[in-house]
Amino acid sequence: MLVTVQTGFLKLLIMQFNPRKLLFKAWNKDTKLLMRLNSIECIRGELFRKNHILLQFTGLYDERHEEIYEMDVVLIAGEKFIVSWDGDQNGWSLAAFSQPGKPMPFLTTVSKNAIRICNYFESELNV
Repeated sequence: MLVTVQTGFLKLLIMQFNPRKLLFKAWNKDTKLLMRLNSIECIRGELFRKNHILLQFTGLYDERHEEIYEMDVVLIAGEKFIVSWDGDQNGWSLAAFSQPGKPMPFLTTVSKNAIRICNYFESELNV
């Protein structure tokens, strides 16, 4: 009976599965421009683009419904944060510029109160 319940649950899960879009922007190290790419190379399962830093879409939107990408600078309650992947927590995180060593989870509820300012690489902070 337990196997039947699990199998039924798995079938339901598979029927409802909706793969997310994997979107990227890229920082061109040569031209110093942030851009959307027409193509990305895949070598042994790893995405790659020569002379570019790939920045993944977080799946989150700010209060103006702008896409938020990895390394974006966002403003929340008057404070600047940077968005990054936290491998220890296995999720997106925010680090305040005032306290960079204390990242916090970046969740949908938080992103709805954020305003995307720019990407770190296109800011004056990237010197």
